[in-house]
Amino acid sequence: MTETWDAERLADELRTLVDDAENLLRSGLASGSAELKDRAQDTVRELKGRLSGLEQQLNARARDVDGYVRENPWQAVAIAGGVALLVGLIMARR
Repeated sequence: MTETWDAERLADELRTLVDDAENLLRSGLASGSAELKDRAQDTVRELKGRLSGLEQQLNARARDVDGYVRENPWQAVAIAGGVALLVGLIMARR
């Protein structure tokens, strides 16, 4: 459940960033050329499309991880412990 919440939070923050960028472009390009405005708007539209795709991928992967952990709780604990051990060993060397 935590994975889904984190993915949604990330997507919300990215959406807010895109909205802020769009507002900034609108206010900053008021006196700019039409070509520059069109290019900026196209870029924002493309960014929104990519954000939507990223959000769908994050949600799908979070559901997959959640399903795996629910089906194999002890394997998930062992994997998490192994990763924590490796990170600890790497950090101890530095």
